[in-house]
Amino acid sequence: MRASFGLGRIAGVPVGVNWSVLFIFALIWWGLSANLFPVSYPGRSALAYVFAGLAAAVVFFLGLLAHEVSHAVVAKRNGLDVQGITLWLFGGVAELRGEARTPGAELRIAGVGPLVSLIIGVFFGAIAIVLSLAGVQGLLLGAMAWLAGINLLLALFNILPAAPLDGGRLLRAAVWKATGDRTRASVVAARAGWVLGVLLIGLGLFRFLTGAGFGGLWLALIGWFLIGAAGMEERQARVGDALRGVRVGEVMTPQPQTASGELTVADFVDNYLFAYRHTALPLTEDGRPIGLVTLDRVRGVPGDQRGSTTLAAVACRAEDLVLASPDEQLTDLLPRLSECADGRALVVVEGQLVGIVSPSDISRAVQRGHLRDQVTAGR
Repeated sequence: MRASFGLGRIAGVPVGVNWSVLFIFALIWWGLSANLFPVSYPGRSALAYVFAGLAAAVVFFLGLLAHEVSHAVVAKRNGLDVQGITLWLFGGVAELRGEARTPGAELRIAGVGPLVSLIIGVFFGAIAIVLSLAGVQGLLLGAMAWLAGINLLLALFNILPAAPLDGGRLLRAAVWKATGDRTRASVVAARAGWVLGVLLIGLGLFRFLTGAGFGGLWLALIGWFLIGAAGMEERQARVGDALRGVRVGEVMTPQPQTASGELTVADFVDNYLFAYRHTALPLTEDGRPIGLVTLDRVRGVPGDQRGSTTLAAVACRAEDLVLASPDEQLTDLLPRLSECADGRALVVVEGQLVGIVSPSDISRAVQRGHLRDQVTAGR
């Protein structure tokens, strides 16, 4: 999930917000200001409801951020790199590079998020109790009670044993510890996520048909997301298993054809595209990669502008390139391929380009891995 704009860094980790979070933020703000608070605490001014709803919504999303930051901090302490944190429609995600090395590390990384949400919920619940005992009524008490309830609900939902929820990670850690097989554990957690998604869709549609309105559709939407994410996790687990132990240098295309960024798109089409049948071409300067141009990027240039447009103008920029070392594990490279929309990595040694890894290279490696497993199983 890509961030639409950044918020800075927390604990050394870049934090961003996807535009979709604005939708759910506005929905929560409207639900509190126009419905829950006016119904529960009538007689206040419209401005008071608006302010109370805004404050509660902001604090709620700060709690979501704290949840994800806790994942990131514990992941870094357990030897993983954290690319960033992004808040989006369904909450937040801490983007980790690589996987936990042990079931214990997986347990710690996954478990800290719900624990933080639980602590936040208990904190606001305690404030609400104190306010109530002190005789304080009104919007302040309502906001504290809502924040307590929503954070406790978030903690409970997240520990459901189904990927990609934190509870799915906890389930994976438990199965991994019991069986010693990380791939099997990932598949079990992913299939549990698929089951939960189906149940949520069924419950959501039932609630919608019995008058729950948007709330039922929202449950169904969450279920649909869980099914998609769980299916992706299972595929990634199987691909990771097939590629485990394979290094980048074993699958890369060595010494790829390169070009200068000053070359025009027309020259690329006439002299490179058909002559070499490449769909991607690294751009280099003194052997150092400075960009990557693909057939899809070239297609976006109008025909009458190809003679005056350079490859550097349409290429994936140097700062967006995915660079790898020949000795790097291919499973560690895979999550980073989404950093550039072109889905390719350039392999470098001491800054010099020595190879390229494309989706075709990875597909062939996966096929070899599956064939190897079949031969091993047949012995």
